[in-house]
Order: sequence, then structure tokens, then C-alpha cells
Amino acid sequence: VQLQASGGGLVQPGGSLRLSCAASGSISIIHTMRWYRQRPGKERELVAEIESDGSTSYADSVKGRVTISRDVAKSTVYLQMNSPKPEDTAVYYCNVDGGTVVGDAYFGANYWGRGTQVTVSS
Repeated sequence: VQLQASGGGLVQPGGSLRLSCAASGSISIIHTMRWYRQRPGKERELVAEIESDGSTSYADSVKGRVTISRDVAKSTVYLQMNSPKPEDTAVYYCNVDGGTVVGDAYFGANYWGRGTQVTVSS
């Protein structure tokens, strides 16, 4: 299973940016999809997550400024960042709970993408 993140880069404060993360390989069932970030000198933290039923939750630090969404057909999760702040500068990682069915057995795991750098600066 591979998670390919894209969309990172340099963005000005008050601008916008959309991150994408596509899952591929032996993963036919996807449950929760998440975005984490690791800011310089800090622990990795959960930014947002979206369940298979579409319900979402956000870290207090980003509420109202980011939107997580998913395209089930494309096995892709998105993170729309609006009016980012310098403190949003971080490496952003996607994370997925999912797996595949072989016969009567379900094989699931938690998967991480490699991360994409987001730098918010003027």
C-alpha cells in the first residue's frame, strides 16, 4: 500500500493551499483517513480526520481554516487550507486505516504517507 501526498509548497499568509493524498496498492476498503503534521521542534499532531461515513473532526488550532474531504472512488483524501498562518508551517502526513478482503478474511492496517512540506511565509 502506498500513500502519495502532493500539493505542498510555499504559500503566503492569507492564501490557500490544497493537499492531496492518494492511496494505491492492496487497499480496497478504507475506513478513517487523517492528516497529521509535524511542526519544527514539535511532536507530530493530528490535524483532521474523516470517517467512512463522511463525518469529520478537527484540531482546535485549525478549526474554521481547514477542511478535510475524501473522494471514495479515487481513494484520495484532501486538506483544503484557507488563510494559513506561519504557525501552520510543517510537514504534513496522510494516514489511513484500511485493508483488503481475501476470501473470508479481512487484512487491515494503518498506513502512513511520506509527508509533504508546507511553508507559510510572506
